[in-house]
Amino acid sequence: MALTLYLPAAANGRIENYALSGTKPVRPAKGVAFNRIAYSAAHVVADPRAAIDPWLQCAVDWDTTIKYRQYLWSLGLGVAEAMDTAQRGMGLDWPTSLELIRRSLDAARDVPGAIVASGCGTDHLAIDEVKSVDDVIRGYEEQMAAIEKLGGKLIVMASRALAKVAKSPADYERVYDRVLSQAKQPVVLHWLGDMFDPALAGYWGSKDVDAAMNTALGIIEAHPAKVDGIKISLLDKDKEIAMRARLPKGVRMYTGDDFNYAELIETGSDALLGIFDAIAPAASAALGELAQGNTARFHDILGPTVPLSRHIFQAPTRFYKTGVVFMAWLNGHQSHFTMVGGQQSTRSLVHLAELFRLADRANLLEKPDLAVQRMKSLLAVHGVE
Repeated sequence: MALTLYLPAAANGRIENYALSGTKPVRPAKGVAFNRIAYSAAHVVADPRAAIDPWLQCAVDWDTTIKYRQYLWSLGLGVAEAMDTAQRGMGLDWPTSLELIRRSLDAARDVPGAIVASGCGTDHLAIDEVKSVDDVIRGYEEQMAAIEKLGGKLIVMASRALAKVAKSPADYERVYDRVLSQAKQPVVLHWLGDMFDPALAGYWGSKDVDAAMNTALGIIEAHPAKVDGIKISLLDKDKEIAMRARLPKGVRMYTGDDFNYAELIETGSDALLGIFDAIAPAASAALGELAQGNTARFHDILGPTVPLSRHIFQAPTRFYKTGVVFMAWLNGHQSHFTMVGGQQSTRSLVHLAELFRLADRANLLEKPDLAVQRMKSLLAVHGVE
């Protein structure tokens, strides 16, 4: 007998009966090597019992947070640590980010083959006090030193401070030349579009994407041995394909396109994606099929997850983390639906109900009975019983 529950309809919020599909959850095969590098930008699990002001202070459940990373590694996925998926700059401050990086790197040492790359930015700077490019350089250098001291590989995150003070592409070239020349090992660059963070509008010195791309490519071409790859999150597959074709040999394109990732991975991009946190079993299963040449099966598994991802990342895109944590809660990876900074409130009940339906249709509810129980508890809090 199918599991059922009452859900508000996406169109008008009216309550309707919904029956789960009854299909088996996606289960990846064990021991399959990938032919792509695939990082999941992982979320943090808040500590809902901490006696703090949740809008102003950050409390993390470290044990559950690290356990989730161990789960991702068990699926063959890498962890992109302390990125925007972890609410970096939206509740997660630099001291807590550094502690997260330290704990993640320490845990990875116990997992054969586990890979971690860690976000390095300038978010510890008081933005109103940043007056010059030199201030930005010092900010990057401080975080670089701290992460590299732990043995970490860098993901050089886009800087709100740099976007604020830079006057031209030359300012970006100066900053990245300094950062890359000092890096101890090849880094991943990160180009985050303003749909994810409005403060990053005009990054690389131009609001014209093609001009910005030329600047970024020039920086990479000047330091090819110091750049492992670049992650771009522009939600524009054609721009990614065009840039991928122009990268120097050996420099990877890490797709950050949460709308078109299936097509982009299949055609040659590696991956560094927030959505892989929410669809980890399907991502692992699909990548295993791709590595074995089973392209059709790759799309059969990953294709149904794309509508879910587009829903999670719908505008305002910066609130996508709520959907990621909601999925982790539904699937039993954490005991509560609470987020750092109170961000669980950024999406409506109607949005979350539709996300539940899409997760069911994509075979992503790992424990359907538990998912229904938890969805019903959320509905009851909102007056739907």
